Amino acid sequence: MTSPDKPTAPTVSPASSGAPSPDQDGDVKAVTEAALFEAFGGVRGMVETVLPGLLFVTIYTVNKDLHTSAIAALAVSLLLVVVRLVRRDTVKHAFSGVFGVAFGVVFAMMTGEAKDFYLPGMLYTLGLALAYIITTLAGVPLIGVILGPVFKENLSWRTRNPGRKKAYAKASWAWGLILLAKCAILFPLYWWADTAQLGWVLISLKIPPFLLAVYLTWVFLAKAPPPIDVFAEMEAEEQAEKERAAAAAAVTGERGPARHRR
Repeated sequence: MTSPDKPTAPTVSPASSGAPSPDQDGDVKAVTEAALFEAFGGVRGMVETVLPGLLFVTIYTVNKDLHTSAIAALAVSLLLVVVRLVRRDTVKHAFSGVFGVAFGVVFAMMTGEAKDFYLPGMLYTLGLALAYIITTLAGVPLIGVILGPVFKENLSWRTRNPGRKKAYAKASWAWGLILLAKCAILFPLYWWADTAQLGWVLISLKIPPFLLAVYLTWVFLAKAPPPIDVFAEMEAEEQAEKERAAAAAAVTGERGPARHRR
């Protein structure tokens, strides 16, 4: 069986054999948009990301009560998970929100500082920004690792699709630099601003940088060569192996009776 990352002669599709037609270009963009929507959770995923923090900062702005604000944020996060479970939807985005809020609640309760509710998420953003940059410098851009399975190409782009690898590198640079810029705004505010000010700025910076990064990713990938479907390749090779085995068995069966007649 061919390894998904093993260099082989790539299958040339009509879209990769020259300039794509308008229909093919539209198909590539539509597939890319759908994959990004699936990978990053779409509108619902953004709501689930923003809502707990928005509830926390709203309640804290009104009554300055850390415990009430923290419990409300955690409760709404758990409610979002329950809703997804009841509807039998994927829960990965809701669960990530629960863990993020839970870490923030625990940290704030331990230190007694409401501002520390935001610190774990800020540190995660910084770590993610560095991960995008470091993995790109290492030749394995993180956005490609994330989106490869979604496009059914796994890591084939590393050795078999250089144009796509370049697009993933550009997208990873975009994510890394955008998140670093976000951190450059938030961390000084963590030291200088009060909890409510930091919270509202953080909420306002939740969606716009994310949408910008997703849009740039879409632009880079829409212009890149189409992905190599390694799952289809492996299935085709398995089918070919079965057919060869069946043919060999048929030949062996024919030779047996011939020897018996002699």
